[in-house]
Amino acid sequence: MSGGAAGLAFLEATKVYPGRRAPAVSDLSLEIPASEICVLIGPSGSGKTTALQLVNRLITMTSGDITIDGRSVGGLDETELRRGIGYVFQQIGLFPHMTVEGNVGTVPRLLGWPKERIRARARELLELVGLDPDEDLRRYPNEFSGGQRQRIGVARAMAADQPLMLMDEPFGALDPITRDRLQDDFLRLHEEVPKTVVFVTHDIDEAIKMGTRIAILRDGELVQYDTPDRILAEPANEFVADFVGADRGLKRLRVWTLSDVELGPPGEGTPELTAPEDTSLRDALSRMLVEGTERLTVVDSSGAPKGTVTLETITRLIGPEQRAVEV
Repeated sequence: MSGGAAGLAFLEATKVYPGRRAPAVSDLSLEIPASEICVLIGPSGSGKTTALQLVNRLITMTSGDITIDGRSVGGLDETELRRGIGYVFQQIGLFPHMTVEGNVGTVPRLLGWPKERIRARARELLELVGLDPDEDLRRYPNEFSGGQRQRIGVARAMAADQPLMLMDEPFGALDPITRDRLQDDFLRLHEEVPKTVVFVTHDIDEAIKMGTRIAILRDGELVQYDTPDRILAEPANEFVADFVGADRGLKRLRVWTLSDVELGPPGEGTPELTAPEDTSLRDALSRMLVEGTERLTVVDSSGAPKGTVTLETITRLIGPEQRAVEV
């Protein structure tokens, strides 16, 4: 179970702890297509971390099943299962007595990779996560900042090229600036090396930014499972509406980019304000307000104008009559 990405499915997965009547996770059923990032979110005690740990059998299911590419996790050898899944969690868990190379190479070493292959993989991954292999490979975890250690944790989780990654509040202990930067870095990395990711967070803004799909849990039950845009546009009930926040119209501007809106014709002359077409509408709106302009020229990757968007066009998208973008 290595390479590429794997589809994951929860099939009425249930966990009841001894001595508790209410299940920690109750009949959870959802499918995560290969290469997508599914974010599990909900209040404390909603079952999100329990659901995550059912996947690699850190917690044993009471009933139901979970499958990876159609194979039941219960039918796989426990060691084989865990070595085939990358796991990143909030406290990172790097081995302090090992160098970065030793930490990143933990699973490949258990799989019997030769030293040369482990070193080459460690160098490749350090570059991918934005560290310098020439300088950092032989350093120890206590020589790095919290954000850098988290990058090493991500590299370690990807070392054996596992098709599935579990991430349990991986950026939750970091300051906002570092967290935002690592979120961007991980999304870039995911585009380059697609994996199927199950990502737990308690932060709805992080869920909207990171998730291809979001599963909102409450008291162990799945309340809504959909794309970020649909959850913001069409909350399933009052609980979801309250959970995502009264500013959910503004939050939707993070989901959409300038390429998602119908553009007006390019203006004549040199545009005063430009933005790439992959800019989020939130960032575009912010720039327009800061610059005091009601129009922005959208450019393609080569810098050529594609059209214009107005302040009115963006603010109209926040309105309650706007439904979710079809995906």
